[in-house]
Amino acid sequence: MAEVVIVPDAATGGALVADEIVRLIAGRPDVVLGLATGSSPLPVYRSLVERLAGRDVSRVRAFALDEYVGLAPDDPQSYRSVIRREVVEPLGLDPERVGVPDGSLTGIEHAGEAYEAELEASGGVDLQLLGIGSDGHIGFNEPGSSFASRTRVKTLTRLTREDNARFFASIDDVPVHCITQGLGTILRARHLVLLAFGEGKAAAVAGAVEGPLTASLPGSAIQLHPHATVVVDEAAASALRFADYYRETWAHKPAWQGL
Repeated sequence: MAEVVIVPDAATGGALVADEIVRLIAGRPDVVLGLATGSSPLPVYRSLVERLAGRDVSRVRAFALDEYVGLAPDDPQSYRSVIRREVVEPLGLDPERVGVPDGSLTGIEHAGEAYEAELEASGGVDLQLLGIGSDGHIGFNEPGSSFASRTRVKTLTRLTREDNARFFASIDDVPVHCITQGLGTILRARHLVLLAFGEGKAAAVAGAVEGPLTASLPGSAIQLHPHATVVVDEAAASALRFADYYRETWAHKPAWQGL
């Protein structure tokens, strides 16, 4: 079972995860981070701005989870642009050391294999940030995704496109296809950190943490990982049956174990 950490609010959760990332960088300057987009990881990135100020992060490597297919790389809603705005520039990372799947239509049939090769050449992701969709998807692995899946092109569900339409002029502008790390790819990271805030994520969190292991809820794949941490606020934790147990274990966790 994943370790569940219930925090008062998103800012507290972001600071907690940011402290762990700073610890990793201090111990290994060439650490490899897995970056997620969306609203859930934003408190982590905001906390890192202050914590990494003045630190040398020139050797840090990072890889994004996914990208839309067919958007120009400089489109404001491409994940390459989002990662640049929200992570690379604020934290002072070297953009040449930050990988994003290639969503260009030209060569898209080979883009998944190319990204897998990049990840393998890096030595693998040390800490992978994750959000979770209201239907339980992680990355863009929609319900039905194989737990052994690798980076590949996927069709987005109507629900996911509706969730993401707030970033576009209308849902008709949200791409229908994406390229995403597979569940099998994500599970190769050495530490998974899933963040979820707000009541709208409560059912997905409960299913991922306490429900059956099923491709119908891709987030449940975290149950297969030996080091998975789920950081949620009280609202997102509201459907958890064992919330009191999670609070007790976190309160008594030995400090030397870290996150």
